[in-house]
Amino acid sequence: MVDNVQSPARGVFWMVVTGLCFVAVTALVKSLGQRIPAAESAFLRYVLGLVFLLPVAQSLLRTKLTPRLWRLFSLRALFHTIGVVLWFYAMTRIPIAEVTALNYINPVYVTVLAVIFLGERLALRRVMAIVAALIGALMILRPGFRELDPGHFAIMGTALLFAGSYLLAKILSGEVRATLVVALLSVGVTIGLAPLAIAVWVWPTWGELLVLLGVAFFATAGHYTMTLAFAAAPVTVTQPVTFLQLVWAVALGAIVFGEPVDPWVIAGGSLIMAAVIFITWREAVLKRRITPLVSETKT
Repeated sequence: MVDNVQSPARGVFWMVVTGLCFVAVTALVKSLGQRIPAAESAFLRYVLGLVFLLPVAQSLLRTKLTPRLWRLFSLRALFHTIGVVLWFYAMTRIPIAEVTALNYINPVYVTVLAVIFLGERLALRRVMAIVAALIGALMILRPGFRELDPGHFAIMGTALLFAGSYLLAKILSGEVRATLVVALLSVGVTIGLAPLAIAVWVWPTWGELLVLLGVAFFATAGHYTMTLAFAAAPVTVTQPVTFLQLVWAVALGAIVFGEPVDPWVIAGGSLIMAAVIFITWREAVLKRRITPLVSETKT
């Protein structure tokens, strides 16, 4: 039986665990380095993650979808496939802290896309929050003041593609079971990544496969603990906790990978996170939910 009793402390606890799981994902991917191409790493992560779908395999095989739903699921898989490859590529190119901070822009993209495609209306305060988030992204990137790496463009592309994937998930979740939305994404992305991985295939070592299995485990665990956090506390309580991911990412990058601490990244990430928290709070006040939690758009 699901425990529906609200508990802010429990919600915060599970969101902290969620953040640690996703930081573990980024650390493990970073540790792989560039020997295995990004498309192959992403493919192996999803293939190994399919083991967690075994409990719902029979239900998936019995599912019948309309042509329209197949198109929506296929489009979402396409968005997510390209986004995942770009994310894995970015992880091998730029510091963990920058990947984490720029990932915070994702909910802002969702808000903007919801206006364009779902007819959402933006009040002045939300427009100001979006502008603040974009300023935060510019603080991190600092174009014109330093040379930008292809990884920076990759992570910005990832955020946009994941935003599109999230909006499609919102549409699909109103028509089919949530478990089906999650499961078909995993299957679709695995199929989409297969030809990309084969084209650049490098045989992984057993150690690398073990690392990728860890990536699949922590990603799955993170999404599970996130649902526990959502069930235990309102999003206005759990959303601010996601900022801790930036703190952990900065510390991990500095201690484990020797990445310098960049105050501009911390400041920019903080500004983006503040804007996302404000947008989330406004949606809670208005009793609607369009903007995703930061963790909801993770790989």
